Amino acid sequence: MTRHVDYVSQDTNVRDIFRLIFVKGSKGIPVCKGKKVIGFITESDILNRLYPLMQEYIEDPINSRDIKKTIRKIAEVFALTADKVMSKNLKVVTADTPLIKAQSLMLVERVGRLPVVDKKGNLIGIISKSDIFRNVVGQSAPLQEQEEFYDWLAKRYDTLINWQKRLSQEIPDLIALFTKEKAKKILDVASSTGEHSIALAKRGFEVFGIESSSLMDNIARSKKHKLPKNNQDKLHLIKVSYKDTLKKINGSFDAAIFLGNTLPHLFYTNKDFLKSAAEGLREENALMVFQNINFQKTLDVSQGIRDFTIRPTEPNSYYKANAFLGFYTKEKKDLVTYTRAIFSLTNNGVWSLTAINSTPIIDLRREEMKRELKKLEFKDITFYGSSFNGPLFQEKFNPTESDWLNVVAKR
Repeated sequence: MTRHVDYVSQDTNVRDIFRLIFVKGSKGIPVCKGKKVIGFITESDILNRLYPLMQEYIEDPINSRDIKKTIRKIAEVFALTADKVMSKNLKVVTADTPLIKAQSLMLVERVGRLPVVDKKGNLIGIISKSDIFRNVVGQSAPLQEQEEFYDWLAKRYDTLINWQKRLSQEIPDLIALFTKEKAKKILDVASSTGEHSIALAKRGFEVFGIESSSLMDNIARSKKHKLPKNNQDKLHLIKVSYKDTLKKINGSFDAAIFLGNTLPHLFYTNKDFLKSAAEGLREENALMVFQNINFQKTLDVSQGIRDFTIRPTEPNSYYKANAFLGFYTKEKKDLVTYTRAIFSLTNNGVWSLTAINSTPIIDLRREEMKRELKKLEFKDITFYGSSFNGPLFQEKFNPTESDWLNVVAKR
C-alpha cells in the first residue's frame, strides 16, 4: 500500500478537493472524521454533479447554451462540502488483507483503489490496482536489455544533452590527441545519435560509428544525410549488436573511442567486446579513449545522483519544460542500475513524472580499467578527470571531485 495519502474532512469544499484530484493527479480522496474513514470521493463523484446540465445540452443544444448558467452551476458544485458529494457505501481493507482479496473486491465494486484502515477504522494507507500489479508482476520483471533502454532514450537524447557546449570542449582535445598520434581512422563505439562521429568527420577524420539501438542509429543517419557530400564520405554508420564482434567492419583502426560511459554498459552485455575492439586496431601506437562515469564520486559522494537538467520544450507543446534526472543505485559488488527519469511541467505550473526507465551496468573504476587494459597489452595508460561538458584531458583525475574518469591508453 501507499502510506502517504491525501485525505480531506467532511467539511472540505469541492474546490479544494478538485485541486487534489485534478492538479496533484490523485484518482480518489478518502474523506475522514479525524482519522476515521467515513467516505470516498472521486472525479466521477464531482462530474456527476454537473451531469444534469450536460443532459440539458443534449436535449436542447441551442436554447440551453447559457454560459452564465454553466458558470453558476460550477460555482455551486465547488461550494459543496465533501459530505454532500462523497460515496458513503465505502469498502475498506486492512493491512493484513490478502492481495487477491483486495483485487477481487475492486473488481466486484468496480473501483480502482481502496482505503486501508487499522482495527479502529483509522486511515493508514491506500491500495490501488497498479500497486497490486507492481507487486505481483513488476518485482519479477527483468531490467531492460541495452538496446531496449537506448531505443527508449533515443527520442529524448538530443534534448537531454547540450551538444553545442559538450562538443566545443571535447572535440578540440580529441583532435589534438589524434593529430599528435597520427590517428586518422577512428572507431566510435556506441555512437548514439552521431554527434561525436559527425564532428570528427567534419574535421577530416574517417569515422566508423557503430550503434546497437535502431532508433539511435536512425537519428544519426538522418543527420548524416544533411551533411555535405565530402563529410558524408568520411562518415560510416553501422548498426551492430554488441553481443557480436566487429566482423561487419573491415580494416584496422588508429583509435577507438568509448564516450558517454559506453564501456560500463558494454561490459554488462559483452565483456569480450573490449578485446574484440582492441584486435581491430593497428598493431603499433594504437589508441583507446574512454569516458567513464566516476562512480567513486557519483555513488559515494553524490549519493547516486548523476545529473539533473531542465530543458524548455518546443513551442505549442502541452508541456512548458522537461526535467531529466539520471541516477545510479548500487546492486551488488560490481553491478549498478542506471535510471533515467523524465518530469514534465504543465502550463498550470505542476510537475509530474512522465517517463522512467532503468538498465544494469558494471561499476568500472580506475584500478579495474588499468587491469583490463594491461591484459590487452596497453602499457601507456593515462587517467584524466573532467566535469560534465568540460574538456577531456586538461585535468588530473580526482576520485572525489571529477564527474568523468577519462582514460587514454596507447599500445
